[in-house]
Amino acid sequence: MKPILLKNPKSPISEAYRTLRTNVQFSSVDKNLKVILVTSSGPSEGKTTTAVNLALSFAELNKKVLVIDSDLRKPTVHKRFNLSNQKGLTNLFVEDITFEETVQRINDNLYVLTSGILPPNPAEMLSSSTFKSFIENLRQSFDVIILDTPPVIAVTDAQVLSTISDGVILVVSSGQADKEAAKRAKELLESVRANIIGVVLNKVEINSRNKYGYYYYYGEAEGKK
Repeated sequence: MKPILLKNPKSPISEAYRTLRTNVQFSSVDKNLKVILVTSSGPSEGKTTTAVNLALSFAELNKKVLVIDSDLRKPTVHKRFNLSNQKGLTNLFVEDITFEETVQRINDNLYVLTSGILPPNPAEMLSSSTFKSFIENLRQSFDVIILDTPPVIAVTDAQVLSTISDGVILVVSSGQADKEAAKRAKELLESVRANIIGVVLNKVEINSRNKYGYYYYYGEAEGKK
């Protein structure tokens, strides 16, 4: 599905993503949030949709933005932008190719690094010192880096990547996510001292003049100080 900010940039949902962007910008006064991780408690809650549209909203501000599909189990970022996934993140670590050969440009400000071939050991690759150095080097070239990761409860990937991220956004689907699962996801992230900057409540059904729509709510994680 094409990102809403490309398909219908003036829609209420597109404006909601811009509000999310603004809230992210103001969520930390003392620290520059350059690497932002987006995850969810479970599958199909809208983490990838949130990640790509948040990236597009930052790109609108003339910031140089990179989306990295760090979901090395069920990657979907390439599908959102209708991109090839023959070469991507994992290829950089197993082949003699450069970042410039794998990254794909969407517009003047937005770049996408797809997942590439799926490895047998995603968590090992993402927790390696090589990957950490890779992200640190990218900080010098981009204003904002968005990491799309697997759901936090399913595997440890999101926890691992949260330790090299400046902030984490947890996406929770209204009416779909189990309350205890959402709490567990938050606890797992906090156990590795992840900086949870907010929660996106996704797929909230509202009734306005007999019309229904889906909107996005952003707020601080409950209990976070």
